[in-house]
Amino acid sequence: MNPQAPQGSPHSPAWVAFTYASFIASVIMVAIAIVFLPLDAWIKGYFAIGMAMLVQSSITVTKTLRDQHEGAKLVNRIEDAKTERLLMGIERT
Repeated sequence: MNPQAPQGSPHSPAWVAFTYASFIASVIMVAIAIVFLPLDAWIKGYFAIGMAMLVQSSITVTKTLRDQHEGAKLVNRIEDAKTERLLMGIERT
């Protein structure tokens, strides 16, 4: 297996579509629940802002975790390349 070869997405298109649909459905359901709450408008606004911040922070955490994982993979590939170069130098001598 070539570590330099690009790897495709491990997820099927159906799974990706399902995750998008479930995310959108959950946001819509919470938004509808907030609209129909028997509360004052300012309390509904507070809940709506909280929901928006929760969605935004979830996306940010997901992106950060993915970036850290991909960064670790790059560091490992660089270390592997250095090790292989060192081993090739030892084999030549």
